[in-house]
Amino acid sequence: MSHSLVVKAANLIREGDIAGAEFALVSLAESDGDHALVAVLEEMPPKDLLAIIREYDSSKESVVNLLVTPEQFARTVVMEKLYADTTHARLRGMINAVLFREGSEPGEFIEAIGEVDGGCEALVDYLSEYDDAVVHFNQYGTFNRHHSEEGDDVERSEASDHDWRELTWLLKHDHPDMYEQIIPVLKMRLKKRLELEAELESEEHQAMQGDTSDNEVPAHKSKSTLDPSEESAL
Repeated sequence: MSHSLVVKAANLIREGDIAGAEFALVSLAESDGDHALVAVLEEMPPKDLLAIIREYDSSKESVVNLLVTPEQFARTVVMEKLYADTTHARLRGMINAVLFREGSEPGEFIEAIGEVDGGCEALVDYLSEYDDAVVHFNQYGTFNRHHSEEGDDVERSEASDHDWRELTWLLKHDHPDMYEQIIPVLKMRLKKRLELEAELESEEHQAMQGDTSDNEVPAHKSKSTLDPSEESAL
């Protein structure tokens, strides 16, 4: 039974019917119990499991997200790069949905992610949209960009947003080995991003200066340099 359902789900995913694949899995849990679904999830290829998990809808609870194990989830997280989502919005959504679901133990999932090749890099991608705030937190212990005195450190309750702040806090305090791998890469990416933005801003400024110069009439231009028609008009 489990093998046939794995094949059915795989076929539905290939056809682009992600909702249908998830419905088939949920139906199994409803008819045969959660243990049956857990057995199927163990057999599913990570890429198929990823296809379902990354379609997380915050308006409804997903049985798959509730039952996926840390090891299964870690394997799916590192495969997210296959989708080449430069915004990493889906990556953040699926990580938040699983790590911060009710009753979950984020630490188990974070550890599992750190144990697979590419896991820390995936977390760098997850944090990349907020790289400047994370680097600021690393230096000053706070996400408040207006506070620049070293020594302070926010409590977890202050960072409990079930999003990037909480994950950053957990990495720093509960998973320092992973945190020390992630921060240098994030700093390097931030530096490159700022350099690129400065370069683009400089190019735009030069282009604007060029346009202004092209539209200016030279101050030394006199009547004698004008067309005869222009002189007659005057």
